[in-house]
Amino acid sequence: MALDAKIPGGPIAEKWDRHRFELKLVNPANKRKFNVIVVGTGLAGGSASATLAELGYNVKTFCIQDSPRRAHSIAAQGGINAAKNYPNDGDSIWRLFYDTVKGGDFRAREANVYRLAQVSNDIIDQCVAQGIPFARDYGGLLDNRSFGGAQVSRTFYARGQTGQQLLLGAYSALMRQVAAGKVEMFPRREMLDVVLVDGHAKGIVVRNMINGALERHAADAVVLCTGGYGNVFFLSTNAMASNVTAAFRAYKKGAFFANPCFTQIHPTCIPVHGTFQSKLTLMSESLRNDGRVWVPKNPDDKRTPDQIPESDRDYYLENKYPSFGNLVPRDVASRNAKEQCDMGKGVGETGQAVYLDFADAISRDGRDVIAKKYGNLFQMYEKITADDPYDTPMMIYPAIHYTMGGLWVDYNLMSTVPGLFVLGEANFSDHGANRLGASALMQGLADGYFVLPYTIGGYLAGTAKADVTDGHKAFDHSEKQVAGRIDRLLSVNGKRTVDDFHKTLGRIMWEYCGMARNNEGLAMARGMIQELRAEFWENVRVPGTGADFNQSLERAGRVADFLEFGELMIIDALARQESCGGHFNERFETEEHEALRDDDNFCHAAAWKHTGDGKDPEFHKEPLVFENVKLTQRSYK
Repeated sequence: MALDAKIPGGPIAEKWDRHRFELKLVNPANKRKFNVIVVGTGLAGGSASATLAELGYNVKTFCIQDSPRRAHSIAAQGGINAAKNYPNDGDSIWRLFYDTVKGGDFRAREANVYRLAQVSNDIIDQCVAQGIPFARDYGGLLDNRSFGGAQVSRTFYARGQTGQQLLLGAYSALMRQVAAGKVEMFPRREMLDVVLVDGHAKGIVVRNMINGALERHAADAVVLCTGGYGNVFFLSTNAMASNVTAAFRAYKKGAFFANPCFTQIHPTCIPVHGTFQSKLTLMSESLRNDGRVWVPKNPDDKRTPDQIPESDRDYYLENKYPSFGNLVPRDVASRNAKEQCDMGKGVGETGQAVYLDFADAISRDGRDVIAKKYGNLFQMYEKITADDPYDTPMMIYPAIHYTMGGLWVDYNLMSTVPGLFVLGEANFSDHGANRLGASALMQGLADGYFVLPYTIGGYLAGTAKADVTDGHKAFDHSEKQVAGRIDRLLSVNGKRTVDDFHKTLGRIMWEYCGMARNNEGLAMARGMIQELRAEFWENVRVPGTGADFNQSLERAGRVADFLEFGELMIIDALARQESCGGHFNERFETEEHEALRDDDNFCHAAAWKHTGDGKDPEFHKEPLVFENVKLTQRSYK
């Protein structure tokens, strides 16, 4: 199958405007005749549902939480990028486009990234109109701060609660449409299958998580906004309920999965401090604006930080990358932290941490200024670690955070399954091999507010309307498959818990497909995952029944998908014989230990097609053409 990205012709700055004009339109009076399903209520799902309903479509919106407000977008801290250039420091749409392509290590589609930069300014206007309490300067104007991978200040923020505030804005718009009767809200539902009729997505099967009932829902199009798959590693910064199930079930129905090996390691997380942990806590990347990262110069220096003088400190990011310093992109900062710890210079009881020190900033600007910027983050850190960052440096270490891979989509955000659209972190399109900080919130809202409302109309207007109901035989078949899988999980009645399997999988993935990878380790990990998956279906214990509230069953289904998806990640990592962004194969590095790309052989998006259970997926590729940003070795020096 040839992958057609449907990228419009013409100069890159004119592609989106030209495409919007050429897309077929649905007459305003006809929009009420179409039904759209949106799965997920984070920034992408919430904004998409609200906007589609505002346009006149009938929308059914689903989430696994008890309220749309609990979507994981709420956990984002540091900010959202836009090319407003309010600080007048040289920013522009073109520079945001350039920084995003470069930050993604040249593995993103140029046209999508430029569109993202184009609509970024509209996002800020939309959010200000909604009343989002962005930080403002002394004159009342919107304030900006800098983030990694850029030399300008383009990040809008609301202290360390930007995701929460933006989500409340999208939630308010969504609930307005619920009250107007244009959105029907289905909380505590988990999507377990997408239903295809004549090859087009025409509905979903979900499980009511309160009473266990399976439900069918039909529509003219389905939109997945279900986030990333970082929890395949068990320990990550994601909420424990975050999972790959919706995207993976779509993959099994024919939607290609692109670049699954591209996972982002966030450099600014509270280190692991025990085997009892179920997740990790992110400390916003914005802290690297004022915090200085350092380790002792001498390995095994066990003195407390206040006893280590400046002469014995190694500010390794500032020394190695003088132009960007502590604001290098996340993948670069993460690998360097690991390198320092591998050299024996790590700090803390485990030696798997580095310092993030605010002493200079507090001395320079005063405690009150730092508190206004980061106060809630400092409080969170102290509550977790019992250390006060105003008095002693934070200890941080990289952790699994965002996933750049996802379901393959074209320029219209439609997957290889017609009528199945994928937004936000659930798709692969905008970030390449690495995401720059403050770009996730930008993409989610761009997709939901400003891209999908145009492109879904083009699909609906250009496709013959089929009045499919949930009584169609395709729904019968799908529900039967879902019920059979649930029965199978409950009938194993083994002796090992779901969490135990998940932890084991997480250790395999972190050890062999984490910050650094090699071919031997990846090959070994694939065999280990296959063995673990076989044991899972023979020895997992899932108590309770399917006809009831059963969180063990929920987790079992998600972990079963992770056990298959983890192998797909390994296959993708083995196929990409280069290093780029978050995919660092130890065989491919420069003399200075930076990621070494192979543009001649791997300047493409790898898209995998499911060929059947127990069979290797089929490889497809979308060549990536760079006409506007020159392919170069990334340098932040």
